[in-house]
Amino acid sequence: MLFIKVLCILAPIMVVLYLLMIMPRVVHKPDRLPHVGVRYAHRGLHDNTSMAPENTMAAFKKAVDAGYGIECDVQLTKDGIPVIFHDFTLARVARYEKGEVPSDAVRNSDGTFGVKGKVVDYTYEELQRFHILDSVEKIPTFEDFLALVDGKVPLIVELKIEFKDCGVCRKVNKLLESYKGVYCIESFNPLGLLWYRKHRPDIMRGQLSDEFHKESPSEFNSFLYFTLTNLMFNFLTRPDFIAYNHKYAGNLSLWLCRHLYKNVTAAWTIKNEEELVRAEQNFDIFIFDSFIPARGPKV
Repeated sequence: MLFIKVLCILAPIMVVLYLLMIMPRVVHKPDRLPHVGVRYAHRGLHDNTSMAPENTMAAFKKAVDAGYGIECDVQLTKDGIPVIFHDFTLARVARYEKGEVPSDAVRNSDGTFGVKGKVVDYTYEELQRFHILDSVEKIPTFEDFLALVDGKVPLIVELKIEFKDCGVCRKVNKLLESYKGVYCIESFNPLGLLWYRKHRPDIMRGQLSDEFHKESPSEFNSFLYFTLTNLMFNFLTRPDFIAYNHKYAGNLSLWLCRHLYKNVTAAWTIKNEEELVRAEQNFDIFIFDSFIPARGPKV
């Protein structure tokens, strides 16, 4: 009986604590309407077998010309230049020039040889020695990307923060201060959102997340990823939107953020029209890849 009494007391307390932990920003929100219903081209309107691969100026120009919003990834080089590149490591998409492949190049699973090391291991000038996949495209700077887009389409800027260094936040924000277009920021790392909450509360910020344990059980089985999966850092970061793997729209914390707290939700990464139609029932913003939406840039 004592156990039941204690449980009856603790259970409501735990529920209240959980609801407080996942609470996003609920007051003084920035304007979300410019983003709601927009379809964002994931890493630009790209095709990795073409001359416009992911996160390149060619892919971004295609998205701008077609009127789609753009989602891109920003991280810092060794000399502190914000560049657009998704992975922390270079090997998957960065290639040496023909005839220059060194003996210690990284051999990928598809038999290609990628550039060893991470983006942060090289200066921007050094990175210009490499090209993206089979194209002539190079890793672009964030500054050049902003000049290309020039406010023509809305942006989702993902901050790539591997550990605790939030230097990319400061550098990105400095460039965006003079940018006239519509944009918001997002990150998997709550520290990036915490930086924006402290320094730029006027900017729409989003928490990226996933059911990590389902996607890669052996890699993401720690308590940290449990808290990230269930959005339990929201009480610190107070995000304006949640960007979640569209396959897990039923995640309880995500559902509560949208329906209880009226938080905006973004679906990533949608790979076909069927997935897009399904996502429209559970999300407000749509990040797509590998196809062209039938109904154009906005719902």
